Amino acid sequence: MERLGTGIGWRPEIADAVEHLPGIDWVEAVAENLCPGHLPESLLRLRERGVTVIPHGVSLGLGGADRPDEGRLTALAERAEALGSPLVTEHIAFVRAGGPLTASPLLEAGHLLPVPRTRDALDVLCENIRIAQDALPVPLAVENIAALLAWPGEEMTEGQFLYELADRTGVRLLIDVANLHTNRVNRGEDPAKALAELPVEAIAYVHVAGGVERDGVWHDSHAHPVPAPVLDILTDLASRVSPPGVLLERDDNFPEAAELERELTSIRGALDKGRERADGAREGQQTRLTTPAPTPTAIPQASTPQASAAARQRLALAQTALLSALVAGTPVPEGFDRVRLGVQARALGAKRADVVAKVAPELPEILGEAYRPAFLAYTHTHPMTGGYRRDALDFAGQLLLSGGPESAEVRRELRAWWLERSGPAPRSTRPTVRLARATRRVLLRR
Repeated sequence: MERLGTGIGWRPEIADAVEHLPGIDWVEAVAENLCPGHLPESLLRLRERGVTVIPHGVSLGLGGADRPDEGRLTALAERAEALGSPLVTEHIAFVRAGGPLTASPLLEAGHLLPVPRTRDALDVLCENIRIAQDALPVPLAVENIAALLAWPGEEMTEGQFLYELADRTGVRLLIDVANLHTNRVNRGEDPAKALAELPVEAIAYVHVAGGVERDGVWHDSHAHPVPAPVLDILTDLASRVSPPGVLLERDDNFPEAAELERELTSIRGALDKGRERADGAREGQQTRLTTPAPTPTAIPQASTPQASAAARQRLALAQTALLSALVAGTPVPEGFDRVRLGVQARALGAKRADVVAKVAPELPEILGEAYRPAFLAYTHTHPMTGGYRRDALDFAGQLLLSGGPESAEVRRELRAWWLERSGPAPRSTRPTVRLARATRRVLLRR
């Protein structure tokens, strides 16, 4: 396994700080935010210095019922090749549901949602990962995700699920210790038990991030400092195995460079503490560096290597029912915690509002303080069926159709913005074309 060292998530907002942080061996960049032919100058400079850059995908949906989209796989492969990356990473999650398998409209979550730890889901995930591995030019590693809710009727623990996934596919694991903490708070799962069941030799690297607890629910925000319990889990992991790489993630509410440096120092300290604990255990003839595999009875008997069409359809129906309840207001599927599902639905709506404000910053500028409540109201009855840019256009169009905004001036400005971006090409600003448009509007009113 290639040794990566200490890294940090590269984001445009902290690009300059990342370039000047001491002791950075590698960075990770969100794959969907990169264009292979026009890579950010900051990443190119880092590459010239010998800093490894790894693309981190968020949209494949390997845990979904459908097979991976060829176009998305090609795009991820192109980014790996453009960056000269030693591997690429994605998530054990589903991000969309519906479509042909369920004869229903395709729904987009705009977020990483947990797959059920069932035999059907594992079979589908294994086959999807093998498809991805065949299409990618470098090894693939997949990440455990954080979750606000749990599926009813699960058949395996997280550690067992990951162990068999790695055993059946040879895929590497990206272990997010912050997500293990999130699942401890939200789902009552023991991170130490998960670590004890993991195939630690399959770990490619580790994520560390912060979050915040509100009303007994831990939100994996990546916008807060790394808390002590997350560092404790990292120490526990480091006492079992020396991870090839550890990376600090920060996606919002970016602090000054000095604060990022302090967090990296804390991470290194947690790793050192874990190594000292391992050394002490070796001296006492009680080494924990080699984690035993789960007993044969801990994991249900494996099914056929290929996921059956029936398994895919069962998974598709279950995921569509859940996602529809989260984004379209349909009834909560049986067995789910209604309160937690409500928390997740509100979190999805809030994330949509935040991301749309970033990809279409003109909307909050035009609408002012009315933007957020209007967008959140829109999400209650209008699920996302495309990307965030499509979502921004659909929101503006729906707001105009409903007679909003109240101010005629704001409505004119919003309509001009929507017309400018909803056509196949930007509207011409030439005086003669603008005059023709104005004349046509006057004639149509008569």
